Amino acid sequence: MKHHSDIKKQILFFPFFIVTLIVLSSCKKSENIEKHIRDSEVIISDIAGAAASMEVKKNPFSDLSIPTQINKIGDTYFIVDCYHNEVIYNDNLEDPLNEWSVFTDEMLMGHTIAGDGEVYLVDDTENERIMIFEKSDGKYVFSQQFTGITGRPHYIIYDERKKVFYAWCSVSGEMYLLKHGSDNRVYIADIKTIPVLDGVYVRSFTIIGDDIYFVSGNSSIIKAKLDTFEITERFPVPSGMAGMVQLTEIDGKFYITVSTDDNWNQDYATIIRCDSLEGLSDGRYEDIYDNFIGGGTPYYITHFDDSYFMTEHRIPGHSIWRFEVRDGVIDAETIM
Repeated sequence: MKHHSDIKKQILFFPFFIVTLIVLSSCKKSENIEKHIRDSEVIISDIAGAAASMEVKKNPFSDLSIPTQINKIGDTYFIVDCYHNEVIYNDNLEDPLNEWSVFTDEMLMGHTIAGDGEVYLVDDTENERIMIFEKSDGKYVFSQQFTGITGRPHYIIYDERKKVFYAWCSVSGEMYLLKHGSDNRVYIADIKTIPVLDGVYVRSFTIIGDDIYFVSGNSSIIKAKLDTFEITERFPVPSGMAGMVQLTEIDGKFYITVSTDDNWNQDYATIIRCDSLEGLSDGRYEDIYDNFIGGGTPYYITHFDDSYFMTEHRIPGHSIWRFEVRDGVIDAETIM
């Protein structure tokens, strides 16, 4: 039988132990943030001077090789051409691809671009870095980078409400929150984590209101609080749609692009639509890929110019779709 003083010591030690763990965790997180701030590198300080001497290159390709995203920032259109290792841009969607300009071709299989109109962030996935560009005299200057972003940075958005860039690492469960400072530099403000997604390939996330959703990389969609990343719900999905790409809310319904099943088989690639995520596990969803011919691998969906846009690969000639949804009816066309 334990002595009362021993029990008292254990009772006193337990909360101290918990507090110590919290403090150590906080310190480790702070050290991680500080490490990446130290690792950040200013490539060019004189943006105007660099732009003045910079020659804009035209896109050398007349086709796209696994495009992952089309986006519009301000009045400019951008396409992330993953397997051509470049981002290209243009002021319209009608010009042939070889008339578009090269934003950057210094990345290795990047996936997305995001911007606030002054700085533009690109995930350089296989080089494990985030590239930052600034615009001057109509040219985009590579001005800063964050290196050592392990976990394959894969998806970046800019949240206008919070004035924050969210950069997701697809296999480490880490989210980098980056802010545009008054000195025109970009800083890492915080690093959030979803520990259960460490080691799981999750291609994107979606912010809806005060919640953030992570698509299934294996068995379920995860819903968490945006501010704390505390998981609030999990929605199981069938094995045939385990390799999801993105979840998009359109007119109160969820549209989900799927790349593979749980065995990485792209024959399961499709697009589904559902009223509620709770019904996915028992088949309460609609396969809508026939509206897009079908057979390819759909990827990210974006919204601009009062339309939705979707990239696709595996089918030559069907790289980018534009579509609208009216009363549940999908009107889609290929534009590239």
